[in-house]
Amino acid sequence: MNYKIAVLPGDGIGPEVVNQGVKVLKSIEKLCGYKFELEFALVGGIAIDEKGTPLPNETLNLCKESDAILLGAVGGPKWDNLPSHLRPEQALLGLRGGLGFYANIRPIKSYKSLIFSSPLKTDIVKDVDFIIVRELTGGLYFGKPKERIKKNGKYIALDTMVYSEEEIERIARVAFSLAQKRRKKVTSVDKANILETSRLWREVVEKVSLDYSNVTLEHMYIDNCAMQIIRNPRQFDIILTENTFGDILSDESAVITGSIGMLPSASLGNNSKGLYEPIHGSAPDIAGKNLANPLGTILSCAFLLRYSLNLEREANLIEKAVEKVLDLGYVTQDLYKDNPNAKKLVSTEEMGDLIVEIIERGEIDE
Repeated sequence: MNYKIAVLPGDGIGPEVVNQGVKVLKSIEKLCGYKFELEFALVGGIAIDEKGTPLPNETLNLCKESDAILLGAVGGPKWDNLPSHLRPEQALLGLRGGLGFYANIRPIKSYKSLIFSSPLKTDIVKDVDFIIVRELTGGLYFGKPKERIKKNGKYIALDTMVYSEEEIERIARVAFSLAQKRRKKVTSVDKANILETSRLWREVVEKVSLDYSNVTLEHMYIDNCAMQIIRNPRQFDIILTENTFGDILSDESAVITGSIGMLPSASLGNNSKGLYEPIHGSAPDIAGKNLANPLGTILSCAFLLRYSLNLEREANLIEKAVEKVLDLGYVTQDLYKDNPNAKKLVSTEEMGDLIVEIIERGEIDE
């Protein structure tokens, strides 16, 4: 079986971590007999430099023709002062909107070997395992009008938060469907005491919940949820929320794993095609130094195999290899300090090599 994968390394540490993801995919290819046709393309700041736009047409067309997309990271100080429509981050919005990726899946899981890497108390982060389901193509990031105007000699900036009943229903169904396969609980996060969009959100989610009678639904305000993730994260199974809230909550939740470099994500739509990327940024301060944690990208490759290519066994191999490497005490610099379980500090390249070695040696109990 042949699969075509668009590979978009992007900026900063993006190429370094993507290289490790590609390395792992090639090991799976060799081990399991599949053919992954990897095609590389420009995106983000490097695309601006070479093509004058953060998302060139040829990149978007390649993504449309591929079975899945692997992305590194975009952005950096070099492009911070560009007009908003030319910022590297517009590439992400263009890919999500242009390919209909409305559901972002972000798992938050604590690893036993990393429990001391979190700044939170160990009894808080132990055995945490929940998923944030973030709506991806609506809300403040996409709403119109979005502009800056001058009035009486002073600038006024305007962003518009818009949600339709249809947008809310389809993301709610993703959350409830995931909950049915897990612990059967959905926490819908909004600000219904203030925002009209949140009141509609709550109404639609309650309506959808009637089709999932075996799933418990609770509502929680965004400010309370942000506190509860730090106070008692084990209470959550599936957190369902809109675009901006989900962006913030998932980054906050990274403290549970010990590093934002550990978190993968999947952006999905109505077909099997998906966009897979770590949730971290381009980290220009460590770019090119072989220091970045590639595990968020490698775990995103596991998501790619599971959600787009339906290769569950192969996805499990990657995830178990990551867990075994961590259990053996190998960590990158972001997980090394104050971690008594860390036995050896490794580079970005070395971490990728370790994952590949474990996969290819067949040391994983399936």
